[in-house]
Amino acid sequence: MSGTDGPKSSYELAMERLRKKDEAAGVEPQALTDQQKAQIAEVRSLYGARLAQAEVLHRSALDRTLDPAERATLEEQYRRERSRLTSELESKVEKARLG
Repeated sequence: MSGTDGPKSSYELAMERLRKKDEAAGVEPQALTDQQKAQIAEVRSLYGARLAQAEVLHRSALDRTLDPAERATLEEQYRRERSRLTSELESKVEKARLG
């Protein structure tokens, strides 16, 4: 990512700012061990499957009803379930990163 490679994407700019912020705070990046990488991959795979299952069940439930109120309730339940699973995923990945 040198300055002569052309314009940087917003992602690259944001990552650069975060790296500078970490350097100023004295945070040093640590490489993940092979065991940590394997744990993270396993957690992501498991929760990817759970999220896919939740989506399939949600679509199936939506297909069974035409009532707008019931569909709205199903949508809200799905959003909550998806949020819960995503939160668990992030928590377990962070736990695996810390060791």
